[in-house]
Amino acid sequence: MARYTPKFNPRYPSIEDLREGARKRIPRFAFEYLDSGCNEEVNLRKNTREIREVELLPRYLDAYKEANMTTKIFGQEYDAPFGISPIGLQGLMWPNSPEILAKAAFDHNIPFILSTVTTSSIERISEITEGKAWFQLYHPTEKSVRDDLIQRAEAAGCPVLVLLCDTPVFGFRAKEIKNGLSMPPKMNIANILQVLGKPKWAFETLKHGQPNFEVLRPYMPKGLNLKQLGLFMDQTFSKRMDMDKIAQIRDLWKGKLVLKGVATEADTEKAISLGLDGIIVSNHGGRQLDAGESTIKPLTRIAAKYGDQLTVMMDSGVRSGPDIARTLASGAQFAFLGRSFMYGAAALGKSGGDHTAMLLKTQLKQVMEQIGCPDVSQLPNFKNI
Repeated sequence: MARYTPKFNPRYPSIEDLREGARKRIPRFAFEYLDSGCNEEVNLRKNTREIREVELLPRYLDAYKEANMTTKIFGQEYDAPFGISPIGLQGLMWPNSPEILAKAAFDHNIPFILSTVTTSSIERISEITEGKAWFQLYHPTEKSVRDDLIQRAEAAGCPVLVLLCDTPVFGFRAKEIKNGLSMPPKMNIANILQVLGKPKWAFETLKHGQPNFEVLRPYMPKGLNLKQLGLFMDQTFSKRMDMDKIAQIRDLWKGKLVLKGVATEADTEKAISLGLDGIIVSNHGGRQLDAGESTIKPLTRIAAKYGDQLTVMMDSGVRSGPDIARTLASGAQFAFLGRSFMYGAAALGKSGGDHTAMLLKTQLKQVMEQIGCPDVSQLPNFKNI
């Protein structure tokens, strides 16, 4: 069997180029849903800025052969130390994008996390990834829905279940409110004009159909109008996670269990006491709390203190190969990126996930070769303390 050979588009040699391509290609309301944060977007900008304050020290005179990016977590060996974060409503930003990104993750042998509120089903993503995709669970109000979602993830072969803890309330996002992307969403005249100005997006949306919450479809009453959909979503999710809910899920789920949204040492200790296998230090990409820390600061403390007790990972603010290197050098065992991959899908369509994964791998390898780091596990040794 011939090895999969990805294609690189030289018009987009950076994530910022992909972001600009996405901005030009999709309606403004879709781009701002992807690109924006909450309130004044302080934490959105701070996440990446403070990651980039981390410095690496090169060792030019040491003997050096090659860079090894292979990383093993939860018993699975991946070709690179990063994966694709869960993102809600992906099909709104680019039609069929969950499948595009899941296919890219499978081809590049990196993990893809499917969100409960995205636009492809657990079963379809499992088919694409041959059961390798992870599943992120928004906690339902009804235990019967929770249990069925967990059973579906198990039946689909998902090796890792990710519990979300950083969305106890809906984030206050001014741009989404202006654009009518509250729940239920509203299509106003301005949005219709934006769609007419993006014919490729409009054509692809017509081709693939209006995006729906495919994971949740079995639990949704038929024929919901938009107002009823908003009520359904509000009633379906209990939002706030707590130790009792996690303990019940730990008893139900026999695979690896990860808590996403951890931002403090106190919550890390609770995760350890509940027998979780890992955490993802995250602030939801700056979409929930504008007055908190950036992700790199708590990550550095948590990894140093608890990294030998569970797998510590991070997302939020990671935008490039050098950012991945900085994150790993700060103690993370793995990094996840959301917006970067969605920019790729929106800018390049079906080839966007593939291009983004290849770009990040290339950038990370260049950093490692430049500083003389032979293995990603050794990146903390190259951090300028």
